[in-house]
Amino acid sequence: MKMKQVSEHIWSIKEWMLIPIHVWVVIDKEGVTLVDAGIPKMAKGILTSIKQLEAGPLKHILLTHGHSDHVGALKKIQSETQVPVFAHKMEIPYMEGDKRYPRRKKFEMNVEKNMVQPLPTDKHEVPIQFSGLQPYLTPGHSPGHVVYYHEADNVLLAGDLFTSKRGKIQQPMALFTGDMQVAVKSSTILEQLQPERLEVCHGDSVFHPAAQLEAYMNKMEQKLKMSIR
Repeated sequence: MKMKQVSEHIWSIKEWMLIPIHVWVVIDKEGVTLVDAGIPKMAKGILTSIKQLEAGPLKHILLTHGHSDHVGALKKIQSETQVPVFAHKMEIPYMEGDKRYPRRKKFEMNVEKNMVQPLPTDKHEVPIQFSGLQPYLTPGHSPGHVVYYHEADNVLLAGDLFTSKRGKIQQPMALFTGDMQVAVKSSTILEQLQPERLEVCHGDSVFHPAAQLEAYMNKMEQKLKMSIR
C-alpha cells in the first residue's frame, strides 16, 4: 500500500488488485474522515496510515457507494474504532442485500445490517457537509452513488463516477455499472463544481477535469448511440 498527499487536507491510500484501488483520508481540526474502505486486506494499512499522520482519531467513514471493493475493510476498521459510517439512503438497501443492484444476478450483502447510516440532510433532503466535504448524489454506477467535494482544496473525490488513464477521464467500468447512461449524465457535476483535481478509485489524479467534459460526453453519446444531455 502507498499513501500520498493529494492536497492540503487530503491523502490517498492505494492498493493494487489487478487495478488500483484508492481510498482517501481527509483531515480537519477535529480529526480524520475516511472516504471509502477498499478491500479487506487494506484494513491494517488504512489504520496504520491514519496513525502515521498523527492528525487525531478517525471520527467517521463516508462511502461513495456499497460495492464490495469500497466496503471490504469496513468491518475490521469499524470494529476497532467504533466510528459511525455513512452512505446515501438510496444506496443502503442495496449494500445490505434488501435490493439487487441493477444488472447484477444476485443480491449482495456487502455490509451487515445497521452498520451504515444515511447521510444526514437538511430540511430540503440535501446531504450536509462533513469535515469540509460536501456530498453530491451522482447515480448511475450504483443507485445511490455519491461524490464528495472538498471546496477549500478544490478536490473532488469521485469514487467510481469515472475511471482515469494517463490524466484523462474515462467511463466507469461497464461490467459493474448499473446504468451507464445515468452515470454519464451524473458526470456533469464537473461542470457545476469545476474542481482543480479529480480523484477516482480506479485510476490516478486528473487535473482540471471539467476541461475534458465536453469531449467525454460526446464520446459517450456516440458510444451509447443516444442523447445523454
